Amino acid sequence: MAEMGKYCKAYLAKQFREYPGWSEKAENVRKDKKDVDGKEVEVDRVLDDESILYLQENYIVTDGIFKDQNIIFDNVTDEWKEYCHSTLAFEIPVYEPINIPQAGDAAPAESNG
Repeated sequence: MAEMGKYCKAYLAKQFREYPGWSEKAENVRKDKKDVDGKEVEVDRVLDDESILYLQENYIVTDGIFKDQNIIFDNVTDEWKEYCHSTLAFEIPVYEPINIPQAGDAAPAESNG
C-alpha cells in the first residue's frame, strides 16, 4: 500500500541535479503509458531537467507523491539536508500540537523570573 507523507514539495529535476552528490535511481521512475502500434505499453519515464520530482519530508526524492514509491534519490546526508534547506528553501511546516486539557490536569506553573 503506497503511503503519502505528510508533506512533500515539487521541484524540477535540474534543481536536484545541481547538488554535487546527486545520483538518480533511474530504474525507479514512474511508468508512462504509450501507444505503440495500437497497443498500450508501459515505458520508463525519461527524466530531463524539466521533470517534476518530489522532495519528501524525510528528504528522499521520489517520482510521484508517494514517499515509499518510485524512489529516485535516498542518499540522505547532513550535506543533502543542508542543500535542501539553503539552496532549495525546503522547509517542513511545523504544525503546533493542539493541547486539549484533560480533566484533572494541573495548570502549568507560570514563573515570572
